[in-house]
Amino acid sequence: MVERIKIACTTENLKEVRKFVNSTLLKFHISENEINMIVLAVDEICANRIIHSNQSNRNNQLEVEISDKEEGLLFNIKDTGDFYDNTIQGDPEILNLVKEKRKGGIGLMLVRKIMDSIEVKNESPYTTYTLFKKMNITHA
Repeated sequence: MVERIKIACTTENLKEVRKFVNSTLLKFHISENEINMIVLAVDEICANRIIHSNQSNRNNQLEVEISDKEEGLLFNIKDTGDFYDNTIQGDPEILNLVKEKRKGGIGLMLVRKIMDSIEVKNESPYTTYTLFKKMNITHA
């Protein structure tokens, strides 16, 4: 099974991505908690790509593709925004974030904790984030 959605790169469209991921995952026997965590991880990568790499340019498109594999679920997030591999950054020190009262900086750390692997490819003009979640899945 392969499901996909394309959206214009605006933060208003993130709700459509969340709805798409949630409804796609409901087709499998996955707990509600697991679905919520996966939706959070995909949303975080999409938000970063829309805001930081595409500057919320509605003329740019972002595509999310979900496919089931024997070992789990694969999520490809693809766009034409500026390439930036934020997976090379280390996780922030939580205490420093609290001290500095920063409102961001933990999203990728959450994605790393939720997903089993994150890869980034730059194949001009596209940047593709591939997230993989190992799990036993069966169709509902």
